[in-house]
Amino acid sequence: MKRIVMMVLRNLIFVPYGWIKLCYYARHVDKYTEEERYRLLKYIDSKANKGGSVHIEAHGVENIPKENGFMFFPNHQGLYDVLAIIDACPVPFSVVAKKEIGNIPFLKQVFACMKAYLIDRDDVRQAMQVIIDVTKEVQSGRNYLIFAEGTRSKEGNKPGNFKGGSFKSATKAKCPIIPVALIDAFKPFDTNSIKPVNVQVHFLKPIPYEEYKDMKTTEIAAEVKRRIEETIATSAE
Repeated sequence: MKRIVMMVLRNLIFVPYGWIKLCYYARHVDKYTEEERYRLLKYIDSKANKGGSVHIEAHGVENIPKENGFMFFPNHQGLYDVLAIIDACPVPFSVVAKKEIGNIPFLKQVFACMKAYLIDRDDVRQAMQVIIDVTKEVQSGRNYLIFAEGTRSKEGNKPGNFKGGSFKSATKAKCPIIPVALIDAFKPFDTNSIKPVNVQVHFLKPIPYEEYKDMKTTEIAAEVKRRIEETIATSAE
């Protein structure tokens, strides 16, 4: 909370303009291309990061496929995760997140701009429809991000269990899977500190469909988690 206040205070002149424009884009998403909306999000994100003394270290950007229609699967550390990846990622992507996120100001507008899907984990039919819709959109060339843990880890840089069901859209779309290792992404919003912080975003080598097509989703989940844990172990301070 303290860092959010600092982000606002250090951007006091920019905040009214940025907030009004973000809200307008969120209410009129179809007036703008995905690239235009993503460009605005990156601009606001960079302002917030600078004001909040958050530095993003992007690694492995060259591993992001040149052709759209892929899915990111990061470990989940906190509310800042998506903002960290937006800062690090040069190409637009959308998100599948739990519906509760839709009630958090700012993140609500960010996800609206991304045309994100908010999933109701208590509604099996709605969750299945989201899988179908995301599959179709990935096949049509959109990129998506899903947190396979389902909820944020309470143990900092130690990921929780990755759920096989989270990979159903990827397997149905037959798209590349890109594991993403987040390190210290919990520190900006989930610790009561305003000290400068470095957040690492590691885009790992894609797992092509040909490599995972004969694997069960639980096996894919375990392999993605293994690669992320390995990166965290070798990169975390």
